[in-house]
Amino acid sequence: MGKALSVIASGICTGALLLGQASAQPAAPASAPTPVPGLGKAPACTPPPPAQPPGAAPPAQPRRDLPVTAIAGVIAGGQAWKKLWQQAGNGADGLIPDQDGNVLMAQEDSDTVLRLMPDGTTSVAVADAKGIGAVSMDRQGRLYGAHRTERPGSTKADRDQIFNAIRILTPAQQVIGQAWAGGAPAERPNDVIADNRGGAWFTAVCLYHASPRGVTTVADNLNANGVDLSPDEKTLYVTNGPTIVAFDVKGPGKLVNRRDFATLQAGGSGDGMAVDTAGRLYVSSGPGVQVFDKTGRYLGLIPSPRAVISITIAGPDRQTLYMAGSGADDDQGKPIRVGPQQTAATVYAIPLLAQGLKGHAK
Repeated sequence: MGKALSVIASGICTGALLLGQASAQPAAPASAPTPVPGLGKAPACTPPPPAQPPGAAPPAQPRRDLPVTAIAGVIAGGQAWKKLWQQAGNGADGLIPDQDGNVLMAQEDSDTVLRLMPDGTTSVAVADAKGIGAVSMDRQGRLYGAHRTERPGSTKADRDQIFNAIRILTPAQQVIGQAWAGGAPAERPNDVIADNRGGAWFTAVCLYHASPRGVTTVADNLNANGVDLSPDEKTLYVTNGPTIVAFDVKGPGKLVNRRDFATLQAGGSGDGMAVDTAGRLYVSSGPGVQVFDKTGRYLGLIPSPRAVISITIAGPDRQTLYMAGSGADDDQGKPIRVGPQQTAATVYAIPLLAQGLKGHAK
């Protein structure tokens, strides 16, 4: 884009780097979730031994320049990723499109949901969203958030008041699952998708469903991270290390017919997911974005400049693939580092032939 990097300060993310001019217009604050008696009585999660901490971002790698080859109906050969935005800290996770095709992303370190426009400028969509780690929007336009307790060593003054929870953030604020009250699983939530019936599916190693009635465990023996629904919402997909697991959706919190849907042919473990109008599934991983048709057949890899944390298909016409990559460089080309557990994130975009869905929860 040819614009100089500018330094901003946001929460504890001092030294944050943005590409382009940022505009911050805070929305109504979303205060820390209040514990809800009687929720969080889900059965204990039984995970397999994880290869790495669940929900951990892929290790940051130096930027790589790899050619993009054509995938029929998905992407034309020779396309290139365009860098739009970058920031120090855990500031780009759970990417989704908003109703206008801009990208919303969770910024856990600064407790903010940020809106990223196609030109790389930003504004605050939701301020004071304590511990926000992922978001989803239902057909009614309600924004759901997965809130995470603070990591060990957090320096936030209110770190002890930030809870694991699933919450509606806008237009009206409502906790629908105080997920860990009562000593259920200790893991922080990874990803969330609204079920369009007033509840949401979410992952925290195992798979859960949250509703105003409480939180239930719907599938264990998983190392789950990303979660998404098929275009017709009849199939739920969950990443499980190097495989994708699918379920038939029978109702809120009700899944049947668990099966392995696909295997990541280009290697790595799955993180985030997106779907297009043809039912193709896009899965973020270390090597890039791996694409499958609606039957689980592997179609190919869209190699990425960095290991991919999260993806979404957005833009006014829903024909742009956005990715949050692990790592970022300062204006001297040196890696940005903010601590031993995290480095930074960079958001890139690339045009697609395929089209994403409007009104889909992710």
